[in-house]
Amino acid sequence: MKTEPASRLTLDHIRDAHKRVADSIVRTPTLHSKTLSKITGAEIYLKFENLQFTAAYKERGALNFLSQMDEESRARGVIAASAGNHAQGLAYHGTRLGVPVTIVMPKPTPTIKVQQTEANGGKVILFGEKFDDAYEHARELEKERGLTFVHPFDDPVIAAGQGTVALEMLEDEPELNHLVIPIGGGGLFSGMGTAARGINPDINLTGVQAELYPSMFAKVKGRDMACEGDTLAEGIAVKKPGSFTSEIVGSLADDIVLVSESQLETAVSLLLQIEKTVVEGAGAAGLAAVMSNRGIFEGQKVGIVLCGGNIDTRLLANVLLRDLARSGRLARLQIQLQDRPGALFRVMRQFDAHNVNIIEIYHQRVFTNLPAKGLITDIECEARDKAQLDGLIQALRDNDYRVTQVELA
Repeated sequence: MKTEPASRLTLDHIRDAHKRVADSIVRTPTLHSKTLSKITGAEIYLKFENLQFTAAYKERGALNFLSQMDEESRARGVIAASAGNHAQGLAYHGTRLGVPVTIVMPKPTPTIKVQQTEANGGKVILFGEKFDDAYEHARELEKERGLTFVHPFDDPVIAAGQGTVALEMLEDEPELNHLVIPIGGGGLFSGMGTAARGINPDINLTGVQAELYPSMFAKVKGRDMACEGDTLAEGIAVKKPGSFTSEIVGSLADDIVLVSESQLETAVSLLLQIEKTVVEGAGAAGLAAVMSNRGIFEGQKVGIVLCGGNIDTRLLANVLLRDLARSGRLARLQIQLQDRPGALFRVMRQFDAHNVNIIEIYHQRVFTNLPAKGLITDIECEARDKAQLDGLIQALRDNDYRVTQVELA
């Protein structure tokens, strides 16, 4: 007889999970953000799961699973397919408990993620070009070696562990009336949603997905939507959500909203600038959703989980610089000049007059559609704000220069 999904994941299951994991994870804080509240029009409370030892909530579900294994299964070990936070959480707690952990990752997985998983005690096998290849290989090794497969999301035991995030949030801030929860495969939403509704049946639950990977959004709403692209939120870039979690999400979610790449980038940047905290793309999805859907959340007490902080430092630097460009503080201007002495000097006088700092200059004389005596100069510059930059551009145009500002996607 098939067990109904709701009976496999209850508030009691999540409370029991919390008893198992509480002593071995970080009790991350839930803090009110005055500045983000002012920006969004909602009272914003942030749950800092990026402060876990492996910088992500995934530890909770992994530890809950490991804690319930029998001794024989523990001795043989566990296996998973993951290129991210699930791998690190499982490796860390598996090693701590003496359980051998094997992780299958796609070959293109960034070296830093491989190194972090190995540093936490996991044995990494690189296989295939995509996650699906790694997943299939992990299931083959599960059978060949007698290992226990630990699914990253489509398992009620995993989801129960993830649900402990909501228990702590509502214990710290019982007046929260809206939770915003990132969705990849649906494990976090299933656990947190079950816990929150069990405690407060009237609480609002909104899921968030990246526009490039709207898999759960499409499944719940009965749509056929493509899932592909290079998203900043790779932690929730899941092409096929879980069957168990899909039923839970479908029954609990008041809505699922989609956020764009630029909205994710802005949210990552704001959290660093305002809260002085580093989050990955998926970790910023909740804030991105609130900022881009003000009408849904305005006036409410909103809980947002910063679910992870594992972002490549070079990528983070790129995100921050792009955000400065969008805000008008950084810009690249293309200016057409005549190739004659003093031409660049006269342009520089306009930059000086408007107190705009020049970062880099690049001349292009050959690969242009201008006459042979013309050239294009690209000038990367730094302004105080958009108004100062606009003033410079207008002054250049008033002096008969043809100026084009390079826009970001």
